[in-house]
Amino acid sequence: MAEVLLTAAVQGAELRLAGAGAWVAHNARQLEAEIEEAARRYRAAGRVAIDMGRVERLDTFGAWLLERLVRGLAARGAAAEIVGLKEEHRALIEVVHAVSAERVRAPRGGRLAEALAAIGASIAAVGGYVGNFVAMLGAFMAALARLAVHPRAFRFTATVHQLDNVAWRAVPIILLITFLIGCIVAQQGIFHFRKFGAEIYVVDMVGILVLREIGVLIVSIMVAGRSGSAYTAELGTMKMREEIDALRTMGFEPIEVLVVPRIVALVIGVPILTFLGSMAALYGGGLVAWLYGGIAPDIFLSRLREAITLETFEVGMIKAPFMALVIGVVACVAGLNVKGSAESLGLQTTASVVESIFLVIVLDGLFAIFFASIGM
Repeated sequence: MAEVLLTAAVQGAELRLAGAGAWVAHNARQLEAEIEEAARRYRAAGRVAIDMGRVERLDTFGAWLLERLVRGLAARGAAAEIVGLKEEHRALIEVVHAVSAERVRAPRGGRLAEALAAIGASIAAVGGYVGNFVAMLGAFMAALARLAVHPRAFRFTATVHQLDNVAWRAVPIILLITFLIGCIVAQQGIFHFRKFGAEIYVVDMVGILVLREIGVLIVSIMVAGRSGSAYTAELGTMKMREEIDALRTMGFEPIEVLVVPRIVALVIGVPILTFLGSMAALYGGGLVAWLYGGIAPDIFLSRLREAITLETFEVGMIKAPFMALVIGVVACVAGLNVKGSAESLGLQTTASVVESIFLVIVLDGLFAIFFASIGM
């Protein structure tokens, strides 16, 4: 016959519960049943004393059951007190008491309250993201300042390697995509302008649109998807393998070693890719204008010289390094935020691409407002 682990006795207005034996996980089924029976039968008791003097063994499971019993009695308005506790069991009971094992859910306040709570959580998340972005940008600028004072510490070889990955190896895909975009824009322009007999104005549209907006925007989006995701995956993998901690242990600053060469390579490479991509888009537009619209190449070039100015070219090129800086900072922040799992790496890589593209488009809109305000 199993030993009784909890007995109950009523003494006047006080209920005395006495524990005995081994309050361990091995006796979980019996212990839970006896505690539930005592809590149900004597729920009307005003004062409860729980004597643990005869308990020989106590583990975390038994300590939590005791804590649950005390909380349940307190919730019914009973004053519960633990007495006779052995010294070797006291520390475990205190630790379990200090830990809130059950997450308390806030009372539901209706759909409006839930919607407002969701909005608040989203705003808090955005605030944290902005803080991380600004912190990384500040750390990058501080590292550049230190490297300006000590230029020999700048990792030129790493920067050239990153520039090769970001710019040189990206040239074929950038040229192909921008060429196709130029062809599509020109074809659609000719198709619609032909209704009004104004096919020649497609040259103005292609030239201004490519040099001011589409060239730098398409290139930045391509770089965010190609190089930004690679940066996040590389830094995230290094963090998972604790290589970044190893760099700090060896006395190296991870921002100077890992972040600066990558962002500098982007700031140099994106304007180059923007120029090449814009030229490819103009070539594609000119080719379609010749084959589909009947506009000879010499007429296309002549009209293009009339339609665009140096400012048109400058607007697109000025945007490029700023967009590269945003892509690099976002990618590095996401990479350094990776936790210790492959799932976290995947989530941060996805977030890096999405956030980079979003910020690039927002930045392009801000530049459009700025250039319009100064007459460019």
